[in-house]
Amino acid sequence: MSRMRFYEFVPGFLSWITIALMFLISWLSPTGVAIFIILFDIYWLLKTIYLSLHLRSTFGRMKKNLKINWLEKITTNSQLLNTDWQDIHHLIILPMYNEPYEVVKESFEALANTNYPKDKFIIVLATEQKAGEIAQQTAKKIEKEYGDKFFKFLITAHPADLPNEIPGKGSNETWAGKQAKELIIDPLIEESKNLISVNPRSNQRKSALLSSYDNILVSVFDVDTQVPLDYFGILTYTFLTAKNPQRSSFQPISLFTNNIFQAPALARVIAFSSTFWHMIQQSRPERLTTFSSHSMPFKAIVEVGFWQTDIVSEDSRIFWQCYMHYNGDWRVVPLDYPVSMDANVAPTFWQTMVNQYKQQRRWGWGCENIPYLLDGFKKNKKISWTKKLYWKFNYIEGFHSWATNSLIIFALGWLPIILGGPDFKFSILSYNLPLVTKTIMNLAMIGIITSAILGVVLLPPKPKWFKKRHYLLYFIQWILMPFTLIIFGAFPAIESQTRLMLGGKYRLGFWVTPKYRISPQPTTDN
Repeated sequence: MSRMRFYEFVPGFLSWITIALMFLISWLSPTGVAIFIILFDIYWLLKTIYLSLHLRSTFGRMKKNLKINWLEKITTNSQLLNTDWQDIHHLIILPMYNEPYEVVKESFEALANTNYPKDKFIIVLATEQKAGEIAQQTAKKIEKEYGDKFFKFLITAHPADLPNEIPGKGSNETWAGKQAKELIIDPLIEESKNLISVNPRSNQRKSALLSSYDNILVSVFDVDTQVPLDYFGILTYTFLTAKNPQRSSFQPISLFTNNIFQAPALARVIAFSSTFWHMIQQSRPERLTTFSSHSMPFKAIVEVGFWQTDIVSEDSRIFWQCYMHYNGDWRVVPLDYPVSMDANVAPTFWQTMVNQYKQQRRWGWGCENIPYLLDGFKKNKKISWTKKLYWKFNYIEGFHSWATNSLIIFALGWLPIILGGPDFKFSILSYNLPLVTKTIMNLAMIGIITSAILGVVLLPPKPKWFKKRHYLLYFIQWILMPFTLIIFGAFPAIESQTRLMLGGKYRLGFWVTPKYRISPQPTTDN
């Protein structure tokens, strides 16, 4: 067995051995398990309080940042910046498969409505050749409506069945990024150099179109990503004030709220749970890796060879590519600023649930990064052992907790009673175990209550049919959270880790989450 193949066993083996031990030790040592679950529930209570504090902290910073005019801030505080902000260009790549025109249009409308100078935007609508003519028609329609609003607009069509690739965002983004480099960026830099060489003392130097890769930020957005008015203002400001901007990624908060009023209750709870997790991570930047829509220096993308084309989780893998390439000198800078994306919605409830499970399973497939980082740490002798130990523990523990924690909480409260035999069943500890665990878990409801309140606060402008009674419904929907933690949390995570462990035909390919829009409803500002 190769070293990489051995590493692929690690996450799945740890999860399955934990599940097996739950049953085995509940039978062999029910008293020990009963004590363990009480201690574990206390740990979960403390962790819930800890995470709730981080959630509230991020929410407070996000509210504050949304009130700031960031474009004005970078124009009036130039002395704080490492570079003249007007030298910075934004390459924005939007990978697209067969998403409806309405979804793509909403995202481009948001881009066009930003207050940042559009002559700094290079837009790449990255389509897939295999998506067919309808996708190309959608792209051309978008170009016709929005192409002249930006400095440059490029449609790319990623060819199907290229060698050493799997269909997915990573391969599409790499094709789009290389096309943008070859067709737009490199010619612009060459033109800029020629302007400067002809007359280096003239004002043309400041007005040069583009001077180097150092002055390009690339943002990769899912095609349903809608950016707020001042997103590129805060992104540019953060980039130009960061301690080491060329060694940093920049991560916004993903709010899955674009179509939240069209989602069933279960999908809403899952959407907000995902949002809140990413908000919590913004308050723990030392543990933050890139996810979904994010931004980073174009120079780094070129130096690491663009996104890997044979994996599914390219959004997190690009962090590890940079981390290994720069010998641990890479970090993710939280923006504490949102972008909005779609919640999972399909024409029927059951199809929504199926799609929701598949999406969570794809996110759980991020465990494919574990063998990559373990192998990379083994090969790279320049990264300190403390950094290696920190990331090994936290990354593996994160996926292990995802797969097992909810099962431990909801199973070990009764497994010792069922499997522990008559001696334990009629003991005082057995009688009190459900009462003690129930009390501790009721106290842990503080996390659900916090989530329920923020879930209502973060709702976008309401449709006309939304009445006061709906606030109550959107609050009490959180009683579904224990169900979602197991069915749409633990189960897809375990499946992903098991597939990685089995390898071969069981490995996951990239699954595109279908986007869907019900006929739009008029909105109010309530």
